[in-house]
Amino acid sequence: MAEATIPSPASTTAPGAAPPDERRGLGGGALLAWLFLLPAVVMLGVLVAYPIVWTFVRSLFGADGWSDFAGLGNYKDLFTDDDTFTALKNNLIWVLVVPAVVTALGLVFAVLTERVRFATAFKLVVFMPMAVSMLAAGITFRLVYDRDPDKGAANAAIVSVHDAFSGGAPYPGARPRPNAGLDAEGGGFLTKAAYPAGASVTLPLVALPQDKMPSDARPAAAPAAAAGGLSGVVWLDFSPGNAGTPGKVDPGEKGLPGVRVEAVRDGHTVASATTAADGSFHIPDRALAGGGVQLRLAEGNFAKSFGGYDWLGPNLVTGAIIGAYVWMWAGFAMVLIAAGLAAIPRDALEAARVDGATEWQVFRRVTVPLLAPVLVVVMVTLIINVLKVFDLVYIISLGSSQKEANVLALQMYLASFGGGDNQGLGSAIGIVLFLLVLPAMLFNIRRFRKENR
Repeated sequence: MAEATIPSPASTTAPGAAPPDERRGLGGGALLAWLFLLPAVVMLGVLVAYPIVWTFVRSLFGADGWSDFAGLGNYKDLFTDDDTFTALKNNLIWVLVVPAVVTALGLVFAVLTERVRFATAFKLVVFMPMAVSMLAAGITFRLVYDRDPDKGAANAAIVSVHDAFSGGAPYPGARPRPNAGLDAEGGGFLTKAAYPAGASVTLPLVALPQDKMPSDARPAAAPAAAAGGLSGVVWLDFSPGNAGTPGKVDPGEKGLPGVRVEAVRDGHTVASATTAADGSFHIPDRALAGGGVQLRLAEGNFAKSFGGYDWLGPNLVTGAIIGAYVWMWAGFAMVLIAAGLAAIPRDALEAARVDGATEWQVFRRVTVPLLAPVLVVVMVTLIINVLKVFDLVYIISLGSSQKEANVLALQMYLASFGGGDNQGLGSAIGIVLFLLVLPAMLFNIRRFRKENR
């Protein structure tokens, strides 16, 4: 007796009909996939597509709103307005300088992590600024770049190095006592009267803190009439409690050593002297042969000491902000490049060394070419980021130098909400910024797809 044969699922399918799995994929499966995608599509439409379209439409209207149709007038103003032109120029500087510098530093740091001890601690220190918000970093660097060396770390370091090699003026900020017979001349002081041979001259100075007095200063004494030449004294005319007589050398008042005193006749210096520890000086008789001379306290005695640089001034503010940005993002570049460096086959590096290549040649001709895809990704990512930089510039340049440090993202905010009250111009700046960022984004997407294939 023959056994009954149970037909297989395939045998029950009508000729030319799709299998059950395929029917589900074309029908219910596709619908289910779209249901899963729908929330993301709605979010993209609401948060991305709609704002872009609305911003473009708003850019066609003026500051007064929908009743003020401007067409492309806002875009014309964007390229003719001085503030916006400064922002475009600064954005160009950011794009040309920052990605290259950050990528180069990241590459150097990534290579160093393979050669130094405590590589993990090194990576932690370099990457740590990424954990700091732009707001906190901006506030920190406003303190770092403070003009006063007693507050700003940058100027404190520079002034310390400068003062180690240059003594500077001995009495910066000191000035003659009023009605002492001295007039300002340039950065120095010149006596009103001319003095003949045998005269004695007192030159009182004030406005010098006691803690700035030289350690070798000795008590001053009123000069006696010189038998030959001209004698005098330069001293700090100040007694505690204002107990002394102005313009007179009182007990306890100290002379000022090291002051350069010049004898001047007809605008020309004929002789000079330097004060002793008690502030006394002497002009020789031969310098007075042609008649009386005026006495000048040279500018070099009082020139203000070097106080560093005005980092947040109009000339340096953009570079200073770029320095803060590099400090924050160098760790980001280092991490990405270090990951790419770890993936490089060590055989290629060792083969180059066996062939006699130096470490520099291995780095330049083997390491860098193999890292080229990673370097390009880092560069493009940084270009996108610097085109949108806003908060760091806004915080650090807050004040009179903001105009010189302006960038497009900051100008968009200022034009729309920061006092400009022109959302049409702000929207136009936003569209231009979007068009500038778009090529870099498309380039990155294309690379990612190519790598996936």
